[in-house]
This record gives sequence, C-alpha cells and structure tokens, in this order.
Amino acid sequence: MSEKQYSMKEAMLFSQRIAQLSKALWKSIEKDWQQWIKPFDLNINEHHILWIAYHLNGASISDVAKFGVMHVSTAFNFSKKLEERGLLTFSKKENDKRNTYIKLTPEGENIFLRLMESYQPTGNAAFAGALPLRDLYGKFPDIIEMMAIVRNIYGDDFMEIFERSFHNIETEFNEDEGKLKKSEKTEQELS
Repeated sequence: MSEKQYSMKEAMLFSQRIAQLSKALWKSIEKDWQQWIKPFDLNINEHHILWIAYHLNGASISDVAKFGVMHVSTAFNFSKKLEERGLLTFSKKENDKRNTYIKLTPEGENIFLRLMESYQPTGNAAFAGALPLRDLYGKFPDIIEMMAIVRNIYGDDFMEIFERSFHNIETEFNEDEGKLKKSEKTEQELS
C-alpha cells in the first residue's frame, strides 16, 4: 500500500466542501423537481422509477434500486404504488424467476411523456444558476469531475445507464413549440 498523497486538512476540506455544496444544490433541485411533478400526483421516487423504467425499457427492482440510488424496499414499495395506479406492471422472466421486473404501461408512458412536455427550465434554479456559465462559455458545464466522482462511487454500470437515459432524450425527443415531445419517427418505430 502506498503512502497517502494528501493531508488530513486537504481531505477534510474537500469532503466538507462537496458535502455542503451537494446539500445546498440538492435542496434547490428537490424543490424544483417536486414542483415539476406535482401536477401529476407523483413524488420524486415515483418519478425516478418511471424515468428508469422508460429508459431501460423495463428494469428489475434491483436495477431500479441501483440506478435510482434507493434501497430495494423503497424501489419495490414505490413501484407497487405505481402499479396500483396502473402506471407499471410487474413480471417475472421465464429464465429468471428470482427477480421482479417492472415495465411502463401505456398510461405510465403517457404520464412520462406528458411530464417531459411539461418541463419548464424557467422554474429550475440549477438551470438558472448555470445560465451565466453558458453565456460565458457558450455551453452548459459538463460536470465531468462530478461524473468521475460518481463513477468511482457507483461504478461503470451506473454511469452507462445515466448516459443512456440522456442519449435517449437527445435521440428520441424533439423540441416543438417550446415543449419536449417524443419524435413521431421514434413512436412509429416502436409500433
């Protein structure tokens, strides 16, 4: 084992800096996220589960827990509530009876797509906070260092799903009259 290449003060300052910044940012993000999904009678965990189920085109409860950064019981219980509302279905795979899988129902996909259409960046503090950087540099921050930290904590699988969901939005959605809508081409390909 090699000798540590950092001081205790440096370690503590970094840890506390990221903890306090993350808490402040999360508080703002949580408030904005709740406001966005409130008209659809969803909470953040339920919305996150719909997001994961959509982008994974079905997922195991373990995948939902892992990629939703929640306990398996939380993933299961909130998925069950979404099933009761007719937004998800539960199933087992013929070759995998141990895991429970979820998939969006047509109504669940409809809610997800309506949520995408209802997104308003003007009501998002993190977006507004990043606008001066976009104005200055011509693009939004890549947040590459934060992504590297998350990759080192949660692993490559987590980041692959993270990237897949954003790639799906880039390729499957278009902006139409100021709203994000699933492209007709993608809808036709799925039919």
